[in-house]
Amino acid sequence: MNWTKTLLAGVVAGIVRNLSDFVMHGMILGPTYTRYPAFEQEPANPGWFFAVAVCIGLMTAILFAKSRASWAAGVAGGVKFGLLVGLVAFFPSFYNPLVIAGFPYFLAWCWGGINVIGYVLMGATLGAMIKH
Repeated sequence: MNWTKTLLAGVVAGIVRNLSDFVMHGMILGPTYTRYPAFEQEPANPGWFFAVAVCIGLMTAILFAKSRASWAAGVAGGVKFGLLVGLVAFFPSFYNPLVIAGFPYFLAWCWGGINVIGYVLMGATLGAMIKH
């Protein structure tokens, strides 16, 4: 495993994830969040969202690089990897309505879908950057 390439790909995948989350949560679902009391809080520093996305990208890149031989070459293999990781991340979204007062159940589906999309995009990025 080439650590330099893996870490670089992880940072890029994290940036891709941060941008996709900004579009989906900030631009598409942003107005929806304002209607629910579960989201009435002080806005977080956007730098933390970026930092967390990069950390997720790094860990995902390491997992992908360690299992690279199991996936098809190029973007196609990365997309399959991302889809499977996204499906794993999909189901924990259903804890939110159970533990956060006022969290609408339909948003669990939205967040699960956003996770799948985000990991597929990350997988595609990793597949393009981390070769066999």
